[in-house]
Amino acid sequence: MSYRVLFILCLPALVAGQNPPLVSATASRDLSVTVGKSVLVDSAQTIERVAVANAELAEAVAVSPHEVLVNGKAPGETSLIVWQQGGSRIFFDLAVQRNEYRIDAIRREIAQELPNQNVTIDTDGSSVFIRGTVKDLTSSQRAVEIASVLGKPVNLLRVQVPKTDAQILLKVRFIDVDRSTANQFGINLFSTGATNTIGTTSTGQFTPPQVIGTPTQGANAITLNQALNIFLFRPDLNLGATIAALASRNLLQILAEPNVLAINGHTASFLAGGMFPYPTLQGGGAGLGAVTIMFQEFGVRITFTPFVTPRGTIMLQVTPEVSSLDYANGLVFQGFTIPGIATRRVSTEIELSDGQTFAIGGLLDNRDTETFDKVPWLGDIPFLGQLFRSRQINKSNSELLVMVTPELVRPIPKGQPLPDLHRPSKFLPPNTSSTPPQTPGVDVTGPVPLATTPAPIPVEELVNSIQAAGVSPAPAQQQVQFVPVQVLPNPQTGGQPAGPTATPAPVPVQPPSGPNPSPQTK
Repeated sequence: MSYRVLFILCLPALVAGQNPPLVSATASRDLSVTVGKSVLVDSAQTIERVAVANAELAEAVAVSPHEVLVNGKAPGETSLIVWQQGGSRIFFDLAVQRNEYRIDAIRREIAQELPNQNVTIDTDGSSVFIRGTVKDLTSSQRAVEIASVLGKPVNLLRVQVPKTDAQILLKVRFIDVDRSTANQFGINLFSTGATNTIGTTSTGQFTPPQVIGTPTQGANAITLNQALNIFLFRPDLNLGATIAALASRNLLQILAEPNVLAINGHTASFLAGGMFPYPTLQGGGAGLGAVTIMFQEFGVRITFTPFVTPRGTIMLQVTPEVSSLDYANGLVFQGFTIPGIATRRVSTEIELSDGQTFAIGGLLDNRDTETFDKVPWLGDIPFLGQLFRSRQINKSNSELLVMVTPELVRPIPKGQPLPDLHRPSKFLPPNTSSTPPQTPGVDVTGPVPLATTPAPIPVEELVNSIQAAGVSPAPAQQQVQFVPVQVLPNPQTGGQPAGPTATPAPVPVQPPSGPNPSPQTK
């Protein structure tokens, strides 16, 4: 769209046949155009030249000897000068106005994307000022992105201080039951001189007794390696036997009920166990061949991260684990026994309502092992072959169950009774006073101000406070390393070592130079 402006300042002189008077440089005329639109300026005399003071705001194009087309590019004010034939000039104060239709469209987008939030925008040249109050940082960032279409955004928004995050209590029950039974039966025969023979007969599964002596003089000692045996001996026959018939039952039960509390979106963990050391051989660089002592955790562990969904449910990223030292699968290194780790771990994601329970880990392990040994040929004899056979039966049954129950909780109100444990006896009375030490009351410290809803704060202040509250995670393992200290020779003492290498002094950091350096004391 374009507009036509006709200036007839010199028409009376042209009609009278006189030369047109020169226009003074101070006689400026007002001219306005909207961003994205055009205006047409007509001149009665021939136009020789046109110029715009700020080409970023508007442009002037001579479309004919008597017409100039002015196009608005950006909001602002500038000057337009038109040189006419004969030396006359026309001055304009050109005002480029913003396009209200485009601004209204951006306002509608902000109102649609951020409903029920007070956000306003104002433009000044190429800058867009965003004011108002939003509920969180996400809404603030979205408003800035939408308003940046109009120009460079200046974020003057305020953010409402968020409410306290929900706190989730995770109740976990670890139930581990390990049952095992063993049945052993075997017979070992030995002779102390029967038929002038000294010796033993065994399948090798159960250690037979040791007979010490010679066939001519007879046995003079018998050594039993296993005391839990049935011992039979006939002196007149110089013949005896040991019978191993044992039955054992073992029961191991682990029950842990940890209650872990975490804030919404934060990770919490629990460990009931310990740490055992083990050596690790380092390689590469100056530490080649150095032995490092590492520590490995074991026990009952739970790690979880809760999230409260918009539906009101609780989504959990949970990893329960039960581990124990396993010496049967360990190893011996330079005389030290390093046990293995028997671990049962579950890692999953579940979603529960407040108070609901899931059994997320169930492990049933049933094993039946039977070992049968016999003496060749003799063990195949009917009926009598039972004396030359041995049998061992091991049965094990292991069950592991993990149940989790999340609950949304709040702190215990002030003045309410606190939970306590059942104590079998009272503690020793204090030596100084019957009243335990405590913080002075309100009568000494003064009344505590009532909790009020804080006023909205600027966006940058909230971002800085969040960054300042960040805590780096703790390392998963502890490490103790023995590193040799390098000793350098001292040239003043004839090459003798002068002690450990000194750490160089820290170099002071110079303040950065800038356009506004901080004042210095003279």
